[in-house]
Amino acid sequence: MPMKNLEHGLVSSRARERMVHEQLVKRGISDPRVLTVMRSVLRHLFVDEALAGRSYSDATLPIGEGQTISQPFIVARMTEALQLLGSEEVLEIGTGSGYQTAILAGLCNKVYTIERHVKLADKSRRRLRQLNIHNVIYRTGDGTLGWPEPRLFDRILVTAGAPVVPESLIEQLAVGGFLLIPEGGKQSQELVRLVKQPDGEVKREVLELCRFVPLVGAKGWSENL
Repeated sequence: MPMKNLEHGLVSSRARERMVHEQLVKRGISDPRVLTVMRSVLRHLFVDEALAGRSYSDATLPIGEGQTISQPFIVARMTEALQLLGSEEVLEIGTGSGYQTAILAGLCNKVYTIERHVKLADKSRRRLRQLNIHNVIYRTGDGTLGWPEPRLFDRILVTAGAPVVPESLIEQLAVGGFLLIPEGGKQSQELVRLVKQPDGEVKREVLELCRFVPLVGAKGWSENL
C-alpha cells in the first residue's frame, strides 16, 4: 500500500474511533453491534472529497440535491432504536448518500431502500457496490408511498421529516415491527417510534427532538416547499 494511502487510513481510523467515543458512547449509545459498525463504515467515502476532512465531525454535511448526510450521533441513535438482531428485512425511505444504508446493511439481513433523487440514488448504488455491500435492493421513486411491490418489513426507517406518519408505511410494517420516523414541522420534528400491535394498531413513543430535511412526496410535504 502506498505510504499516502496508509497514512490516510490511519488518520481516518483514529477519527472514527474519536467519533465513536466522543459523539456516541459519551452520549449514551451502548449497543455493541451499532458501535462496531459505526467504527467500520468509512464515513469520509460518503461525502465529497472537499468535505472529507469534516466527515467525522458532529455535524450534518451537504450531499447535493438539497439533501444532507446526518450527523453520526443521529445515525447511531436511530439505528440503535431499531433494535436490530441480524435477521430483519428493513425498508429505508431516503437513501441519500448511502451511509445510513451501509450501517443498516451491516446489522440486518437485507435493506430495501428508496430515493427520489435519481442522481443520489445512482451515486449511492455505485458507492455501496464498490464497498462490496450486496444485501441492498434499490428503487428510485416516492418513498412516502412505501415499497412499490406488496411486502411487509420488520423495520422501517425514514430519514426525512414528515408532517404525519404515512399510512402507506404503517400498512407495510409487520406485526411486532418498528417504524422510526421524524414527524412534525418543516424546521423541527420529534423522532417517533411506532410498534405495530397484533390487532393492527400502533403504539407510539417519542424518543427525542430532531431536525431533518422534509419528506417530500404524495404522502409527505409538497415539492414546492
